[in-house]
Amino acid sequence: MSETRSSYGGQAVLEGVMIRGKEHFSVSVRNPSGQIITRTKPVPNLLSSKLKQIPLVRGVITLAETLVLGMDALNYSSSIASGADPEDASRLSIILMLVISLTVAITLFFILPLLASKPFEGMFGNDITSNISEGIIRLIIFLLYISLIGLMQDIKRVYMYHGAEHMTVHAQENNEPLCIQNIRKYPTAHPRCGTAFLLTVMVVAIVIFTLIPRDPMWLLYGSRIVLIPVIASISYEFIRLTGRYQRIPIFRALSIPNLMLQSLTTKQPDDGQVEIAVAAMEATIKADKELD
Repeated sequence: MSETRSSYGGQAVLEGVMIRGKEHFSVSVRNPSGQIITRTKPVPNLLSSKLKQIPLVRGVITLAETLVLGMDALNYSSSIASGADPEDASRLSIILMLVISLTVAITLFFILPLLASKPFEGMFGNDITSNISEGIIRLIIFLLYISLIGLMQDIKRVYMYHGAEHMTVHAQENNEPLCIQNIRKYPTAHPRCGTAFLLTVMVVAIVIFTLIPRDPMWLLYGSRIVLIPVIASISYEFIRLTGRYQRIPIFRALSIPNLMLQSLTTKQPDDGQVEIAVAAMEATIKADKELD
């Protein structure tokens, strides 16, 4: 879940939570002995802050930063949760994980739906039917994917941490003291969730790819890869807009499908998981305040 001007965001990791703030991000993880280990680092500044103020451009930058932070946090959490030394993980291993993850995602959610939509080509004498069919197949694959991995015990726990992260962010946004009793009042869904972003990507992709001809072949396949940053940027702006103006009925209504989808990717956490989300949030807030 990405950051906005007024609040923090983050993501669930293995046996922990990562919270991203204005200038820092913290990862809190419970080790095998039950102790909460927290690490705080500065947010990597990939490009100048001026570029981050440009609509559409900022979406690509934020996505890149989120991927870097996410992989770093996952690598750290897996080491702590397994009792290994996080220093043993090299930067090369993080880069390799990132490359493999992106390759699998592009293949599964963009190339496979394209191949599966081939039988619809030429139907009704245009490319619209096949392109829309491709989008529907992509959406089905996405929903099946998050549903099936949710059956795994480790992922179920990640979904619980995901819920803890959202509930804690809600409390922080409402200026509530970060105690379990206050946090329990809030839902596990949040309009700025990464799952909401992915669903938006699927819908925006249907619109964009409908406009792309399916011939020549190089244009068809190339567009499914080259246009990913464009689709991500448009989706980011949509999520940013709906997240900022939740008090306006039309934007609240636009968030409903995204919030409904989160019933698959968030679960009610236990108190120990909420405690970890609070530890990450408090560490990030403290680090940011020290720069003020």
